[in-house]
Amino acid sequence: MFTTKHQLVRYNKLDKCFQNFGKEYSIEDLLDSVNDAIIEFDPNSSGVEIRTLRKDISFMRSSSGYDAPIETIKGATGFYYRYSDKNFSINKSPLNNNEAELLKNAISILQRFEGSPEFEWINEIAPLLNDKFGLKNNENKVMSLESNIDYKGYYLITPIFNAIINKTVIKIKYEPFNTPEYEITFHPYFLKQYNSRWFVFGYNEYNDNSQWNLALDRINGDIEKTNNKYKEDTTNWNDFFEDMIGVSKGQDEQSEEVKLIFNKGQAPYIKTKPFHSTQKMKVLEDDSLEIRINVIINYELEMKILSFGEKVKVITPEKLALKIKERIKQQLKNY
Repeated sequence: MFTTKHQLVRYNKLDKCFQNFGKEYSIEDLLDSVNDAIIEFDPNSSGVEIRTLRKDISFMRSSSGYDAPIETIKGATGFYYRYSDKNFSINKSPLNNNEAELLKNAISILQRFEGSPEFEWINEIAPLLNDKFGLKNNENKVMSLESNIDYKGYYLITPIFNAIINKTVIKIKYEPFNTPEYEITFHPYFLKQYNSRWFVFGYNEYNDNSQWNLALDRINGDIEKTNNKYKEDTTNWNDFFEDMIGVSKGQDEQSEEVKLIFNKGQAPYIKTKPFHSTQKMKVLEDDSLEIRINVIINYELEMKILSFGEKVKVITPEKLALKIKERIKQQLKNY
């Protein structure tokens, strides 16, 4: 049985009504209370009828539901409903059979994911879930996510994630490429994966930058928790990444229109897998494809353009075209 959001709203409202020993709720009173709760949750809903309400009460009473001790009592003006146990609440009860089955199915699906550190926690709780719900460990995996299992920063994803959730200031020993190691006091805000590497964005106390990024594979050793006061984050990270490719962005950099032309052979791939979310396309007379995107000019953009080799040409801005041209010249010196 699939539990809808409206069902949960109904069950919780009925639970409150049955707990209220100061009022005698008739079936009509329960219907009015439940429909008020539904409409408050979803103004476009027309509520439910008594038949549905009676099914809800029956389900709550059943062993498949909550084993709720709901009594039907004859009062002075008719029958009313309440719990026989004043201390009972469905929110104090363990999972019912239906909820347990839904959780079992959800965990079973998650266990089929492979190759992604985001689901590492599943491996930690799997033994408990197997014992509680009888999950099987030999399910065939149906999805594999691209991941570098030898990635140096892999072990830091969970502790940094926890630091973000718990708003904890951390100390990190950081060693950029070609630069000596140094220590940084950091307020982590956001984790991002790009090109099989992980980066954490946050506030760098040393340079007072709230959008500083650190590559996890350049962090040495474990992170150290501090008791420093956490600086709250006000960044909308979806907006922050909207005008860029990758993770490199200066504080005052603005996006620019970039015009590229892909040859006939590459054009179909760019149509089906856009270069960037701002992409606008125009098919030219020779079946090549002109695209325009609005992005920050950064290192990752240059690398992505170079990855298409002879199949792409930068038209504008000129400074980007010159950078790509110079990189190609330097590359030729290797051959």
